[in-house]
Amino acid sequence: MKSYCLFIVLTSILCGCGTLEPDYKRPDMPVQNSWPNSSTSSSSSETKPGESAANVYWHEFVVDPKLQQLIALALNNNRDLRVAVLTIEKAQAQYQIQRSTLFPHINATAGETASLTPGNLSSTGSPYTLHEYSVGLGFSSYELDFFGRVRSLKNQALEQYLSTEEARRSAQMSLIAEVATAYLTLVADQGHLSLARDTLKTQFSTFEMYKRRFELGSSSQLDLSQAETSVDTARGDVARYTSVVAQDVNSLTLLLGTSIPTELMPSETVVLIDAVRNLQTGLPSDLLQNRPDILQAEHQLKAANANIGVARAAFFLSISLTGSVGTASTQLSNLFTPGQKTWSFSPQINLPIFDGGSNTANLKVAKADRGIYLAQYEKAIQTAFREVADALADHDNLGEQLAAQQSLVDSTGLSFKLSGARFQNGVDSYLVVLDSQRSLYTAQHSLINLKLAQANNLVTLYKALGGGSAAAIEKDQSKQ
Repeated sequence: MKSYCLFIVLTSILCGCGTLEPDYKRPDMPVQNSWPNSSTSSSSSETKPGESAANVYWHEFVVDPKLQQLIALALNNNRDLRVAVLTIEKAQAQYQIQRSTLFPHINATAGETASLTPGNLSSTGSPYTLHEYSVGLGFSSYELDFFGRVRSLKNQALEQYLSTEEARRSAQMSLIAEVATAYLTLVADQGHLSLARDTLKTQFSTFEMYKRRFELGSSSQLDLSQAETSVDTARGDVARYTSVVAQDVNSLTLLLGTSIPTELMPSETVVLIDAVRNLQTGLPSDLLQNRPDILQAEHQLKAANANIGVARAAFFLSISLTGSVGTASTQLSNLFTPGQKTWSFSPQINLPIFDGGSNTANLKVAKADRGIYLAQYEKAIQTAFREVADALADHDNLGEQLAAQQSLVDSTGLSFKLSGARFQNGVDSYLVVLDSQRSLYTAQHSLINLKLAQANNLVTLYKALGGGSAAAIEKDQSKQ
């Protein structure tokens, strides 16, 4: 009873102890609190007033229904995301292991010891066998955490676990963005392929016409050769874009972790810019609460801060307890009879006196680690700031580029029609028609590329702004 009372008292003292960790305060942002040279305003956004990108669920940001289903497939099957989830489970288990050291590990024991004493060593001159039986409860090497070493280790493990959770969020956001980008790229390349096929069909018809005219003597060999050159160029483009589309399908398949269902292949009617929605940017300080990579870096900084508490506690004494209570007897039948009670209690105190500077060096290492993680945390913020600023710079100019390119396509299309009419009337040579057709073909491909760039810019902006807060991601998972 005295032993139990002593244990309760010591445990109460333990619960009231603090740690030697430095007080943690979130570092100041190493960037300004406004986006540079951005004319993007919330009034031009399609989001609701006050709704930031962090609160827009991915299935609300992605409008195209086929792309929504493909992202859901990727979240369920992508192997990299599976590794991230399993890493979280591992870190959680490690935290639980470390947390368990705050409490004594009580074990039940039962055993028998048998020994034979030879006659020449026996007091009776005859050999005899001795049996000892024991049953008990006890704990071994339980450390009283007076200076917070064990709790600092527990805090460090907790922050590492939270860091892996943010790493999983970051992996999920990256996967969503990668699937969206791969899908949009496939749509754009299908557009390039369709344009190349239409051009090949038109050029081949023109070539057949000039071939008949040449055979009738109403057209020159030069006109026929120029028409044939256009056909060969279009054929090469069709072959090239066919290969590119196949590679796009392979890339998307790898991200999904499974084959693409036939019904989810994008059709040629998909409008790139309509596949995703516009966003509201918010302020740079919002990144601290929304970007999982920044939160991951902060948890790692907190873990390094907790490790300083571990290093400081090593300078002070540590007390560990080993104890047990039970019964013992030389006969199994008497094991639980009165008078067979046994107990043991072995406290051990360890006070560092001379360690050759090891504890001091460990403390310096812990402080250096904190400085390293602080720099990495600030770098994560600066990187996030640049990514958003770059995306906003493109966002503000892509609309104007797209309008200019559309105007160029319209004007070159009209020029192509007029040059064709002038050629039919004998005013211009076929070389003028061919040059106009090539200009239109190039302008149409550039228009597709700009539409892809505008859609990808929104995807990049969504990811850079920390699209989908922690609550949003959890809600996503509950809906799947």
